Amino acid sequence: MTSARPAYRRHLLCALAAPFVLAIQAGPGAAEPTFQPLLGSWGGSGTYKLQDGTSEKLKCDAYYTGSGSQLGIAVRCQGQTNKIEMRSKLTANGGALSGSWEERTYNAAGNVSGKLTEDRLSLAITGGVGGSMVVTYDQSKQTVAIATEGIPLKSVTVSLSRK
Repeated sequence: MTSARPAYRRHLLCALAAPFVLAIQAGPGAAEPTFQPLLGSWGGSGTYKLQDGTSEKLKCDAYYTGSGSQLGIAVRCQGQTNKIEMRSKLTANGGALSGSWEERTYNAAGNVSGKLTEDRLSLAITGGVGGSMVVTYDQSKQTVAIATEGIPLKSVTVSLSRK
């Protein structure tokens, strides 16, 4: 990558993008997951924390498109000193998830895999950033909590509500 920005910022923004790649919800009583409840526009805020104890607040907008077992996501988050522009494509197969993500500002990409239950996702992120994630949800809101490995970013928490 050829960027004048420090490497920790590239990793930070990649990790910030990852939660949105994974925001998926199962329909009530459905045997297979459905992305239908997520389609449309969402907005909210969050915070990221670095290993050195500093933190920054974020404001985010997310747009979900797709049908059946496929989901496309476009997310923009802005903090005082950082921003991200992320795109992703996901596939659900029963309770198993797989897909890819890319953060366009810093040209980073990776894969995601995990398990879907009735109200929670347990996930692994690989590629530009490695880590774990838990996503909890209901019909009107989503909360994402991630922990990263091997970079200055320690954690990210984001809450989204339907617009």
